[in-house]
Amino acid sequence: MNLTIGSLVYSTAGHDKGNLFVIISEAGEYVYLADGKYRTVKKPKKKNKKHVKPVDREGYSLELIKENAVAADEEIKYFIKRFKRENQ
Repeated sequence: MNLTIGSLVYSTAGHDKGNLFVIISEAGEYVYLADGKYRTVKKPKKKNKKHVKPVDREGYSLELIKENAVAADEEIKYFIKRFKRENQ
């Protein structure tokens, strides 16, 4: 399982099961997720790595976060929305 900062992931457990998130940071066995709408960059969702699944598309990630720049919630929201639109 390739979970890197900036990757797009699905939640596989909990009340947010099936929702798309972007990994904004990692800490041990946990990742911090944001969707730009309900879970913002300032208030990310802490989730165990075993409860997220990376999106199948290789190389589909938000480059701003990978470059250690701070991504705005609007950019994350647009990134997720664009992915959903392309895969319908």
